[in-house]
Amino acid sequence: VEIHVLQGERSMAGDNKTLGRFTLTGIPPAPRGVPQIEVKFDIDVNGIVNVSAKDMGTGKEQSMTITASTKLNDQEINNMVKEAEIHAAEDAKRKEEIDTRNQADSMVYQAEKSITDFKDKADAAAIEKLQKATDDLKEA
Repeated sequence: VEIHVLQGERSMAGDNKTLGRFTLTGIPPAPRGVPQIEVKFDIDVNGIVNVSAKDMGTGKEQSMTITASTKLNDQEINNMVKEAEIHAAEDAKRKEEIDTRNQADSMVYQAEKSITDFKDKADAAAIEKLQKATDDLKEA
């Protein structure tokens, strides 16, 4: 699992400033949504950011420190806030589109899992209907 640490006011990660990245390794394969990752941020008075990520299932943990050299000055912060305000409606629309796509992907995943799990137990017509609906959603 890659942890991407950002600074900024925009709702989309790509519109913010990357402070650093690190990878939480050793997480066993699991179905989507099963691993529980706890990410903690600690910022000290000197602007040094300590970021840690822990897999709650295995207890494995990784961390990184981001030094004050990446700290934004007041003008840069003000500019980021203004940018966020200017693009708020656009960002909200993009977020809604992404959320809808994620919900659709989740529904497809669950439907395909149900088809696999129950294909021998459920009515063939019901399975076929679910498969068609799943295929239609994938195309949308």
